[in-house]
Amino acid sequence: MQLRASTVLFDLDGTLVDTAPDLGAALNAMRQKRGLSPIPESECRPQSSHGAQGLIQLGFKVDRRHPDFSALRQEFLDHYETNLTCNSPLFPGMAAVLEELDASEIKWGVVTNKPARFTQPLLDHLGLTKRAVFVVSGDTCAQAKPHPAPLLHACQLAQVTVRECIYVGDAERDIQAANAAGMPALVALYGYLGQDDRPMDWGARGYINTPAELLDWVIDKTL
Repeated sequence: MQLRASTVLFDLDGTLVDTAPDLGAALNAMRQKRGLSPIPESECRPQSSHGAQGLIQLGFKVDRRHPDFSALRQEFLDHYETNLTCNSPLFPGMAAVLEELDASEIKWGVVTNKPARFTQPLLDHLGLTKRAVFVVSGDTCAQAKPHPAPLLHACQLAQVTVRECIYVGDAERDIQAANAAGMPALVALYGYLGQDDRPMDWGARGYINTPAELLDWVIDKTL
């Protein structure tokens, strides 16, 4: 199981930060405006890794091919941008993990499909911007995950090779991007996985049930 890495790349939503409460609140604000009942957070969580598209499909049963999708998406993003730091903490135990990575001089940063207009304020609010060695948002590169470009760009920013890195994510596209980049990946099973997800079939190097389990993969505690 042991895989020592000098650099950890984190997905954001569902891996590093629990953003589901604020994402679900944006959706329910739209539903309330239309006289619809709120959707429980337990139903919003599995869609939160899929961003606006997944939540709009959950809340209004329309996908990006529907003529109303574009307007609904923009309304959702406007709601979310105004309230994205209300209730989006680090996952339990993640703060201690980041402290241990810092103490062990292991570089870490964020690679997310979340656009920079949302990523940066959230990381600023959590006090992570200056600590992260790199932040690659969904619009940093020409392609987003599952394309490997964002992960490869993060390696350039950190001045490391893919073999020195490990990527942690909770969605299949995270693992697809890592595999395409030739980078080992772990599935964050504590994240936003739905009942239909089959993470054991995604081709990851391993799986973690809590943030703390990441340390077993990257830090040699026998030294």
